[in-house]
Amino acid sequence: VQLQASGGGLVQAGGSLRLSCAASGRTVSYYVMGWFRQAPGKEREFVADISRGGTNRYYGDSVKGRFTISKDNAKNTVYLQMNGLKSEDTAIYYCAANRGAYRPTTMGANEVDYWGQGTQVTVSS
Repeated sequence: VQLQASGGGLVQAGGSLRLSCAASGRTVSYYVMGWFRQAPGKEREFVADISRGGTNRYYGDSVKGRFTISKDNAKNTVYLQMNGLKSEDTAIYYCAANRGAYRPTTMGANEVDYWGQGTQVTVSS
């Protein structure tokens, strides 16, 4: 599967953005799909994931209550709605696909089978 992330940009603190991850080559319903982010000088951090059927979601503690992951199987796209953005949300955001079983816990970066190319999100304070 090939993953193409988009939707990043510059936004003021408190604002919102919606990221999209368009998949090709295979349907997103075949994978557990997720989002990670990486800020300069920091390790890649889990943000959220969603089960194959879309009924289960799990979020990192730093985004819980502000971000929402969703998917549209018909459009073969996964979304990350980000509200209440903070300066510490500034990072490159990557979408990810995992062929393994869904687990209601943090997805490790080493569990990811496919990565998208990343999209920059910058939050100004």
